[in-house]
Amino acid sequence: MATAVGGLAVLPSWATRWTPESLRATGPMGGLISSAETNLLAELVETIIPATPATDPSKGEIPGAKALNVHQFVQKMVADCYDKAAQDTFRKGFTALDEVAKATGGKSFLETDAAGRLNVLKQMQQSTVPGQKEFLSLVKNLTIRGYMNSEYVMTNLTHYEMVPGRYKGCVPVAG
Repeated sequence: MATAVGGLAVLPSWATRWTPESLRATGPMGGLISSAETNLLAELVETIIPATPATDPSKGEIPGAKALNVHQFVQKMVADCYDKAAQDTFRKGFTALDEVAKATGGKSFLETDAAGRLNVLKQMQQSTVPGQKEFLSLVKNLTIRGYMNSEYVMTNLTHYEMVPGRYKGCVPVAG
């Protein structure tokens, strides 16, 4: 009992030394994909949800998925929450992405412009080759989930409230 209480007392001081860099270095996704594939994933999620101008010019632009580090969320989710088959589909999907890009535009996905990247994604979505459609579906779903649950979107776009609803006891009733 004393060990458990002592451990709980020490835990906050131990956890304060965590940084995004230290978590990334020790996390399980270190061997899942290479750094080149991480860059490719960042551009892929940015193609799915790009930065857009805000409706109010004084607010600048709404950041895209890459600026909100959604690609890191996608990596972490695949590494921690998906089975081996989905992880293999995820790994092999990057090769397929570049192959489709080279077949449609003659360039790799990173060298292709925005319109060409969208064309590559449309080709993969309609593909009958095993794994291509599954890869794109996996990345697209996780990108949307990661973007919509990001701090920026929750606080600035959807105006998330920790405890929704208010009690207003004295409100005139229109009849």
